[in-house]
Amino acid sequence: MKFSHLHLHSHYSLLDGMSTIDEILSRVQELEMENVALTDHGNLYGAIEFYKKAKARGIHPVIGCELYLAPRTIYDKDPNFDTHYFHLLVFAKNNTGYKNLLKLISLANLEGFYYKPRVDKNLLKEYHEGLIGTSGCLTGEIPKAILNKNKNKIKTLLEEYLDIFGKDDFYIEFQYHPEIKEQQIVNEELKKIAKDYNLKTILTCDSHYPNSTDREVHDIFLSIQTGANVSDIDRLTMKDADFSIKDPKDIYNNIKDDKDLVEAFNNTYELAQRCQVEITLGENIFPVFKTPNGEDNETYFKKLAIEGLHKRYPKITKEIQDRFDYELKVIIQRKLTDYFLIVQDFINWAKNQNIVVGPGRGSAVGSLIAYCLHITEIDPLKHDLIFERFINLERMEMPDVDTDIQDNRREEVIRYLEERYGKDRVAQILTFGVMKARLAVRDVARALGFPYSLGDKISKLIPFNAKMDEALETSPELKELYQTNPDAKLVIDYAKRLEGLVRHASVHAAGVVVAPGPLTDYAPLQYSARGNATITTQYEMHSVEDIGLLKIDLLGIAYLTVINNTLRIIRKLYNQEIDLNSLSEDDPKVYEILSKGETIGVFQVESSGMRRYLKELKPSNFEEIVVMIALYRPGPMELIPSYINRKWGREKISYLHPKLEPILKPTYGIGIYQEQMMQIARDLADFSLGEADVLRKAIGKKNKELLDSQKQKLEQGMIKNGIPKETAEKIWELFLPFARYGFNKSHAVGYAKVVYYTAYLKAHYPQAFMAALLTAHFGNLDKIAIEIGECKRLGIKITPPDINKSFVEFGVDPETKNIIFSLAAIKGVGTMVAEIIQEERKQNGIYKSFTDFIKRMPKNIINRKTMESLIKAGAFDSFYERNQLLQSLDEILKFAYQLNKNNQTNQLGLFAGNFEDLKIPKVEPLKKIDKLNFEKEYLGLYLSDHPLNEYRAILTKLSTPFSKVNNTTNGQKVRIGGLIENCRKIITKNGKLMLFSKLEDLSNNKIEVVVFPDVLEKSKNIWQENKVILVDGKINNHDGEMKIICENVRTIESI
Repeated sequence: MKFSHLHLHSHYSLLDGMSTIDEILSRVQELEMENVALTDHGNLYGAIEFYKKAKARGIHPVIGCELYLAPRTIYDKDPNFDTHYFHLLVFAKNNTGYKNLLKLISLANLEGFYYKPRVDKNLLKEYHEGLIGTSGCLTGEIPKAILNKNKNKIKTLLEEYLDIFGKDDFYIEFQYHPEIKEQQIVNEELKKIAKDYNLKTILTCDSHYPNSTDREVHDIFLSIQTGANVSDIDRLTMKDADFSIKDPKDIYNNIKDDKDLVEAFNNTYELAQRCQVEITLGENIFPVFKTPNGEDNETYFKKLAIEGLHKRYPKITKEIQDRFDYELKVIIQRKLTDYFLIVQDFINWAKNQNIVVGPGRGSAVGSLIAYCLHITEIDPLKHDLIFERFINLERMEMPDVDTDIQDNRREEVIRYLEERYGKDRVAQILTFGVMKARLAVRDVARALGFPYSLGDKISKLIPFNAKMDEALETSPELKELYQTNPDAKLVIDYAKRLEGLVRHASVHAAGVVVAPGPLTDYAPLQYSARGNATITTQYEMHSVEDIGLLKIDLLGIAYLTVINNTLRIIRKLYNQEIDLNSLSEDDPKVYEILSKGETIGVFQVESSGMRRYLKELKPSNFEEIVVMIALYRPGPMELIPSYINRKWGREKISYLHPKLEPILKPTYGIGIYQEQMMQIARDLADFSLGEADVLRKAIGKKNKELLDSQKQKLEQGMIKNGIPKETAEKIWELFLPFARYGFNKSHAVGYAKVVYYTAYLKAHYPQAFMAALLTAHFGNLDKIAIEIGECKRLGIKITPPDINKSFVEFGVDPETKNIIFSLAAIKGVGTMVAEIIQEERKQNGIYKSFTDFIKRMPKNIINRKTMESLIKAGAFDSFYERNQLLQSLDEILKFAYQLNKNNQTNQLGLFAGNFEDLKIPKVEPLKKIDKLNFEKEYLGLYLSDHPLNEYRAILTKLSTPFSKVNNTTNGQKVRIGGLIENCRKIITKNGKLMLFSKLEDLSNNKIEVVVFPDVLEKSKNIWQENKVILVDGKINNHDGEMKIICENVRTIESI
């Protein structure tokens, strides 16, 4: 008696699957089964993970899919006929079948998608070879015909499927779901059909979760995925039957008296064994890189590397030559020359197109060859970086060159790759969003119908990115809530079960794949989202790497766009060209702004915590910037005070052994970098750097068996070199925290370079830098407010938008050096309108008058919404006072309409010639507060003035600035004052009102105030937008977001 589960959905069946691949395989092992199939709905997301993990466990994997079959053709998409679909179960019998399945899935997604990714029978006929099909579940075409009692249709369908698959490769599928009455009816009819046509049969159990105990939580999961509540009557549910991975013994015991089902039961093993797909894993399949003159690729690679070496180093020392020769040898031995050629080609192409490429990120920064090929811009010898962290002969994994590029031109590089290697060979890579603890809690609470406040309360007690079990261990409040509140316990228990399940698919931020042939020969494809033309692989990045495809890490970075725009503004204002890569690393102004913590807008170092540490450290060299990049992370952050104290002599520096001093001295005796760990293993225990990298990986994986062998090897090596056993054991103890603390120095140096670049630009060209920064963030009003506050601190004036001076982006006035507000950033205007205004001005000169502007604009620009936005934002202040134009807006629109009408008939006449003849009423100018409110509404902030300015003295005297609140302790009492920007009321579980209010201060900083019911009851008349108030309360940042818990509130007028 051998049985194989052949109808099985993982969590990659995004709507209704709840089993992870590991859970499926563990259940299969528990049931002592040899084979199992994966048949997700309309996709192959999990195929490679499934194949690889099954093989590793000694389980035979059967790759299949439950296809969606269109009722007509995939090109028919009529809502009256084509919204329904059928299910069709198919399996790849061999590699031909697997490749055909890749093509079917790709075509279903790229051409056949209509509510679901659909195939049709024409496609099945074309790509049937190597595939086995079945009659399917109750949603299959034949079972549907049976239930509809359409015998003629059944016969026609059978003939069609037999024509497609052939008699040997088409099975009648019985399903074992005794709870479902319709299934019993279908099974009985299918028995007759199988006998009449002499067809083979199989017995399946449609599985959507691992164990029968998951039935309840799967129902909650379905409610979450469909946005429903478990108490809703008309919702998708599968609770009426058991859809677990059933025990074959239980199945057999219930069907043993039915010889037809017993035969079908046994046939499952036979079908599984017929499916013999062999996928090659771990072998690189790079695209062909064509050299300019048809040279041998290795020869061309050497030539480029040697040329680069001489350009980088006018004088080549023995150290440089030895390192170069060693890296060259390893790269050639690892057969990675084509990889380096491909990467250097697109990076250097981008640089030649004036696209800003980052100086390097990740371990590739440690490669001298990468530096010589201009893949990176950091000298690894100068910064003592290790090549073996990137590539070595002991670790045969594919290296990864992480490339950062200005975010607004990333698509250009992808288009270049398509032109170079073929559009059908390049795609972006898919990634999956999973249910994390915080989100799972909120979703479960909502699905179960609990008040919002319960899910919110539990979620906020879970540390950011922590797993549920970890949170229960580390958060006493969460643990107490779990133990004392039955509702909270229920939510947490269900959330724990759902944690880690795939929730949705999206595009990986950086991953691009390039294949040697059409991608559909290697992976299934789909669009990233409906209506989006971006094509992605269905395989995520690890699966792409497993099958050997070339994965390129191309990450769009907003700060590189800021750098590009800053350099452009500098060229325009000062006629200067700046080569950031040639800057020295000792500019005094850079270290001055870092030491003062004046780093708003500086890459990676603008948070309040980082600014505080920089002021304490007062960095005086580049290495200290690198250290701060490496340490400012959860975990290692606790080492920062010690590092600072050691720099300033407030803490003693000591070493366990003299040989540790040269390695740890640059970081004041604290082990910070993974490379330091590798150097210790090399210098104290005679490890090669390749062996030291294996040690690094072992510590990171926390594999006890591997760790024990590495520990023994390291300690024996140290003892052999004369280090006492006791000291060797203590040095080993230094290694273990590296799993938590150790950081890749190459990566830290790469990011420290961008810190240096942005700090340099801010220090030397503040107007250009801040204008570029504001452009990068328009749409993000909170960011803009902070950055405009920083401009004020720097003494840079920001002027309102002006129709004759403003650009699409934030710009700098060449005469005054003031920053001019962006046209595109005005609410209701947008980029397209701003571009038209700017381009017309560029082509035909400034707008001489308001009439001139109206005449020169296309008719679609002169509409009420756009004109009202431009007027209220102050863009026409050089022509008229705002209220004059607002009161005349109807006349303006009539004039524009008549002008356009006359233009169409070439009859301009006197009417169009003189706008001034229109009567613009002399009205009272806008009140100051109305003008400011318009700025707030259309620019997102107060610009020309601030309503709080008249209260500046009293606020300064009685309250703490918001910027200082960020540096105070959780739970500490504080008084703040500001303008109420908004209020949001919610009802608590007890039916009482509480309130969340956002306050703004004079510097456009914002802070949230939480008002609980008892305080709100006493002060409900105060909480109105635009009121100026003083709040006494306590600081709360438990969930990582600063809030003030209000204890008392007063209006400023009451003081």
